[in-house]
Amino acid sequence: MAGTPSTITTHPGEQAAQAPIRLLAIRDTALSLDEVFRAVGEDAAGGTALFVGTVRNHDGGADVDALGYSCHPTAEAELRRVAEQVVAKYPVRALAAVHRVGDLTVGDLAVVVAVSCPHRAEAFEACRMLIDDLKHEVPIWKHQKFSDGTEEWVGAC
Repeated sequence: MAGTPSTITTHPGEQAAQAPIRLLAIRDTALSLDEVFRAVGEDAAGGTALFVGTVRNHDGGADVDALGYSCHPTAEAELRRVAEQVVAKYPVRALAAVHRVGDLTVGDLAVVVAVSCPHRAEAFEACRMLIDDLKHEVPIWKHQKFSDGTEEWVGAC
């Protein structure tokens, strides 16, 4: 990773008319489901969708022992751009996205995203767009280490 991860945060409890993007971060520390869920708490939302990505023990038929995530210095700006596109397309009341970098082991949380909207269908659709676009557009790369001693970079050109 080229730079030190930082957090872009707006705290719940501020004015009720606060911006819908509440928490965006790329961190080298453990992620918290509670933090992300609290960030998208909103009285005007009838539906909240949350996605959690964890490190699995296999990929493509091979056993995975561990992996590491790294990111480009522009990753946080790209994460914000993706979040803004979701907010522009759906009636998002609150949005949060946090991705981990550094060395992780099987079972660790790699990414947590959540979206609150007036209705559940919108929340599911917005959350799906958020995680899919994050994975495809934000320059975060995965370095997998397999049980047979081989390694693979995913998402890097």
